[in-house]
Amino acid sequence: MTAAQARALDTLSDEYLLKLPEGPIGSSLWAAEFSRAAPLAIEIGFGNGVALAHLALANPDWNCVGVDVYRPGFGALMLACQKDGIGNVRIVESEALTLLRRLAPASVRLVNVFFPDPWPKARHHKRRLVNADFGSAVAGCLESAGTLSLATDWEPYAEQMVEILAAVPTLHGGQTERPDSRPMTAFEAKGTAAGRAVVDLTYRRVG
Repeated sequence: MTAAQARALDTLSDEYLLKLPEGPIGSSLWAAEFSRAAPLAIEIGFGNGVALAHLALANPDWNCVGVDVYRPGFGALMLACQKDGIGNVRIVESEALTLLRRLAPASVRLVNVFFPDPWPKARHHKRRLVNADFGSAVAGCLESAGTLSLATDWEPYAEQMVEILAAVPTLHGGQTERPDSRPMTAFEAKGTAAGRAVVDLTYRRVG
């Protein structure tokens, strides 16, 4: 963690870091936190927050929430929001599946998952974020026609994602072209420089 990130955590957490109440999380919580009712976007594992800050800046009429446990990234995102005057971002420190299961049904417009840890060794595959439980939880919290967007530079993981999400009857989609709306992050650039192809996937909630 850099000194600037540490200072941001000390001085900006009250503004950006949201402590969730116990129990189910309904739309009223977000309306109270952002002082408005608006489409809800969630990015899981936002890293240093480049994509989430970009999304929030491009969609000021959306409420944008980042979910992660990487505290240096919290500081980086807070600094980016402060620099660009972004007020529609909040950070939740939580394990992703735990939060998804607490969200009210049909309460989220968009879920983004960009470059989750691929856990490449076979004995670690059980640690991957995108599994059957994840697919079910995302489908449950997405509103009708809501979107799940994913990206990975690990092809075997992309294939596993496709297989898992194809088994969720209310999610329809698959591989897509890289969206212009997703900014290039340092992590993606590093993977591309190493010769790894990036796979983008997009799914819609139906029914």
